[in-house]
Order: sequence, then structure tokens, then C-alpha cells
Amino acid sequence: MFWVDEIVSDIIDKYAGKDEFIIRDEKTLSGRVHIGSLRGVVIHGIIAQVLKERGKKARFLFEFNDYDPMDGMPKELEGKGFDKYMGMPLCNIPAPNDRASNFAEYYGEEFLSVINEIGFYPELPRASEAYKTGKMNHWIELALTRNREIREIYKRISGSEKEEHWSPVQVICEKCGKVGSTDVLSYDAGKVKYVCKKDKVTWAKGCEYEGEISPFNGNAELTWKIEWPAKWDCYHVTIEGAGKDHTAAGGSHNIGATICEEISKTNVPYYIPYEHLLLGGKKMSSSKGIGAAARDMADLLPPEILRFLMLSKKPNQTIEFDPEGDTIPRLFDQHDEAAKWYFFKGEKDTMQTDVGRLFELSQITDRKPQERFFPRFSQLVFIMQIPRLNVYTEVEKMKEAKLTKADREEIDLRLKYAKKWLETYAPDKYRYNLQETLPEEAGKLSENQKEFTRLLAEKLEKIDPWEGELIHGTIHELVKAHEEFTPKDCFQAIYRLFLGKDFGPQAGWFLSALEKDFVVKRLQRSE
Repeated sequence: MFWVDEIVSDIIDKYAGKDEFIIRDEKTLSGRVHIGSLRGVVIHGIIAQVLKERGKKARFLFEFNDYDPMDGMPKELEGKGFDKYMGMPLCNIPAPNDRASNFAEYYGEEFLSVINEIGFYPELPRASEAYKTGKMNHWIELALTRNREIREIYKRISGSEKEEHWSPVQVICEKCGKVGSTDVLSYDAGKVKYVCKKDKVTWAKGCEYEGEISPFNGNAELTWKIEWPAKWDCYHVTIEGAGKDHTAAGGSHNIGATICEEISKTNVPYYIPYEHLLLGGKKMSSSKGIGAAARDMADLLPPEILRFLMLSKKPNQTIEFDPEGDTIPRLFDQHDEAAKWYFFKGEKDTMQTDVGRLFELSQITDRKPQERFFPRFSQLVFIMQIPRLNVYTEVEKMKEAKLTKADREEIDLRLKYAKKWLETYAPDKYRYNLQETLPEEAGKLSENQKEFTRLLAEKLEKIDPWEGELIHGTIHELVKAHEEFTPKDCFQAIYRLFLGKDFGPQAGWFLSALEKDFVVKRLQRSE
């Protein structure tokens, strides 16, 4: 059973008789959202989708956390006058442009565009709304009146000792508007006394104002480890997972669950811990202009392929992705293999059924996936770089049948992303330039390589039909028939003659895509 179906079955069993589920995720919108944050969105979104498939009502909430203080400067805003807003709630900071209503919405809208493109349309509550409408009032009072018990839970669960005057509530300063720099001094009769400290944190300077104010209806914010269980309660959450950094013993989920059990007496949602998505080291911050933001990665992969990537591993497995290596061509191949098993009409084993289910859940529309021909991404990358080749003609040869409208649409889609990849991250081995005249590298062939190309020219001249599989078999038969020929040297000779380099695409298919006379003459090293 595919992992999503296993989790959904477990949820239905644990909540027997329950027909409506609320699935929640959130993101603090302090800058461009990292591609890793998309993993939580996909896990929560796909669980909601499969619950609906199983006849359950499921609401997927993705909260724009816009009430946290700005505690770091996005690189793209350095030196642009945003330093003065450090420590203020994100929703109270102006947007970097005039198209969004505030700072958080500016970054949220970019991330939301990616979420929608991969086929998820969650409800979008804002943290600021939860505070300002009073939803969080009960928990703010709980945090203020049961401070001692909360501190004891912190100590017992995580070993963190909080000072007696510590408070899990931070007021928004009436004078400077900052929340990151304030300390609550006392609480009495519905009001808190507080101070806005100049040096409480390194990333914001308080104004040293001392005041008294009601902490309710948007005047204060809870610290994370109590805010999280407060949101489970306020949104009536049934299911919510989180990254492994929240999952460790003594971590924020452990503390939040204990607060629910011992203080608020509220439910802890069904929990799905998940591993991170690891990118190709520091390469993602290279000078090529595309970083680790979700939007940048969504521009590099078709929506179905990006969704496939996110669903391809169980939540407890790490996803590794390096756009500068072979990952993207392999990812397309894995997707296409999964499609084969989805559309396969014969008997399938469990593994093949699960792979087909992965393909099915990777599709964007609610309709049944449309059967179509999927040309290999790596082959399209080659074809589009050779001016003498017609892409549609070559793909038709691969398919060995006329192209349908759906086939052509798939080709066009892949060409778009292949071009983007070639412009940015493709390794040198995927960059080809067919040498119309004999390249200099032809003069570097050894005597064995020259003999191999001479014999290969003789054999290929007699081949009919001119097909990749037949050419590929001919090459290997020739290598096996001569002890002095090694596969490495023979393939190197072919690539040197046609591409001017020591490596290239699958040789049989590559040569079949060229005119027979051209191939034979080049192997004979004549024009």
C-alpha cells in the first residue's frame, strides 16, 4: 500500500466514526519561502485529498504566520531601509512593492502561487486574524496565569530552565510597535505591565518604553512552544505534522503535547513527523541566479514532476535534490516508469501498484490521468541542441507511432523545462554541439579506435532499417568480436568524431537520429 494510503487508513482507524477532519500546516513569512517548506504542504495536502477520496470531509488549512517579529533581513532587502522594522510583527511591515498589502503577504503570495501550481488550494487563515479576533485570548490568559506550570514543563521535558519573571507572552510595544523586544513584568486585572528592552535580542533594538496594556485582541503574541498547541485548539486541528527538528525528545512538539495534556486539557492532533528536503549543498546559492526558494525550483520543474518528487519518499525519508547533477533527468525517468505501471493493463505486483499510485497522486487534475507518450528528458535535451534534428520527428521515431495532441503537448512542456535546465544547472556532459565538420579531437584517436570506426562504418552501411536498437547491438557485437577493442575506447571514438568530446548520449539512439550517409562518412573520417 502506498504510504499516503497507509497513513489515511491509520487516521480513519484511529478516529473511527469521525467524518470531518481539519488538516493544518503553516509558514512564517519572513522572506522568500525555501523549497523545503513545500514538503509539509504536499504531505498535508495529499492526506486531505486522499481522505476526500475515501468519502471523508477534509479541510486543509495553510496558515500565513504573519504575526511573528521580523528577526532576520532577507538578502534581497539588505540596504533598502527595512532595518527600522526589525522586531515588528510581519503583518505591520510594508511590502517591498506596492502590489501586496504587507511584508508577509508579499512573500506569502509568491509561495502560494507554487502551492496552487502543484494542485493544492488550502484555506488561508492568518495568524494576525486569530489574535485580533480574540481566538487566542483564552490561551494568552492561560499562559499568563499558569506561567509557573509552563516553566516546569519546559524544565521537565527539555531541560530548559526559565527565570521566574519569564513569560510566554510578548506584548506589541505601544510606542515603537515592536514585539520581539518586550518583556511582560506582571499581569493583574486583565492588564500586563511590560518594558520594551533596548538589548533583549541582537536583531532588534527596543525603545525602553514601559507601559500597561490589555494583552488581548491582538496586543500580544505567544512564544512558539505554547502558540503551537494554542493553534491546534483554536482551529480544532485533527491532523498536523512537522519537520524532524520539532520532533526530537524535548522538542517543541513534545512540550506542546504536554501542555495540552496537563494544562489546557485539549486534544493533540494526529502527528506526522517528516524529514527535510536536502538540496545540493551550497550550489543552490550559486551565481547562476537561482536559489533555494520554492518559486525558483517550481520554475525549473513541471508541476507534476515537482509534486512527484515531493511524494516519492515516505515522510520519514529524506529527499535529496541536486539540480546540477543527474537528479533532474533521473527524476523524469522515474516519473515515466511510474506512468508505465499506472497505464499497464496486465497483472502488477504490490511494488508496481504502489509506483503507479505515486504517478496517479502526482497528477494535478482531479480527472483520470491521460495516457500519452513520455519522451526521455535526456534525449529531448540532446535533440533540441542539434539544429538538423526535428524534435517531433525524432520523438515519433521513439514512439514508433503517430503523435497525438497529448503527446505534442507533453513534448512542448518538456522542451520548456529542458531549455531552462540547460541555461542554468545542466552538467557539461548534457551539453552537446554536433560537429558539422571533422573536429580536432578526431586526430587524437588511437590506432585501435581508428580500426574500430572503420569496421563500424562498414557494418552500419549495411544496416536496414536505420534504428537505434539495431545500431546499438551492432556496436556491442563489434566490440565483443575484437579483444583489442574496449567499450570505453570505442564509445569515446564515436563521441570524439561527432561531438568533439569524450562522452555523449546513448550511442545507438544518438547515431540513429542522424542521417545514415553522414554517420558512415564521418566514421570513415571523410566529409
